Amino acid sequence: MQTTYRLAVIVSSTREGRFAPTVANWLAEQTAQHPEIEVDVIDLAENPLPVNLSGKPGPEDAALLAAVSPRLEEADAFIVITPEYNHSYPASLKHLIDWHYTQWRAKPVAFVSYGGLSGGLRAVEHLRPVFAELHAVTIRETVSFHSPWGKLDDAGRHLDEEAGTSAAGAAKAMLDQLTWWALSLREAREKRPYGA
Repeated sequence: MQTTYRLAVIVSSTREGRFAPTVANWLAEQTAQHPEIEVDVIDLAENPLPVNLSGKPGPEDAALLAAVSPRLEEADAFIVITPEYNHSYPASLKHLIDWHYTQWRAKPVAFVSYGGLSGGLRAVEHLRPVFAELHAVTIRETVSFHSPWGKLDDAGRHLDEEAGTSAAGAAKAMLDQLTWWALSLREAREKRPYGA
C-alpha cells in the first residue's frame, strides 16, 4: 500500500500586505517533518481565477483554471490557510471553492487560521459546512494563530520558543490526523469510487 500522499496547501489571502506567506512558511517547516507528505502550494494571489463562474469557460478562463484545477484533482488532502475577514473567510477562497466540485469529494480538509482574538476560528467554522456540502471531510484538529503579527519572523519562526513548541504540537496532531484520513479515503476511493 502506498504510504505517501499529495497535499495541496491553499494560501487563500490575496490582500495587499498579507500575513499569509509567513504562515505558509511556518507550515512548510511542519510538513517537512512528515516524509509521507508531498506538498503542492497553491497561492491564490499567484493563481487568479476567472471572475465569472461558468459551466463552459472560454479559452482565457480555461487557461486560468488549468493552472489550478488539475492540482486540486490530484491532491489526496488539503490544508487551507485562511485569515479571518469580518468574522469569515476571504472571497478569494469562496471563489476557488465554487469553481470546483468533484475535486473536493471524499477528501480531507484541514485548516490553519490566523486573525485577531479569535485566531481565525470563526472563518474555519464558516468553512466546515461549505466543505460538507461538497462531500469533503473536515479534520477536527486545527492550528490557529491569535494576533500573530510581530510574534513570528518572515520565515515563519516563532519569536517565543514556548509558543512555537505549542504551535508545533498542534500542527503534529493535525497532520497525523490528516494523514490517517488522506490514506484511508484514498484507499476507499480506489476500492469503491465515490458517487454523490
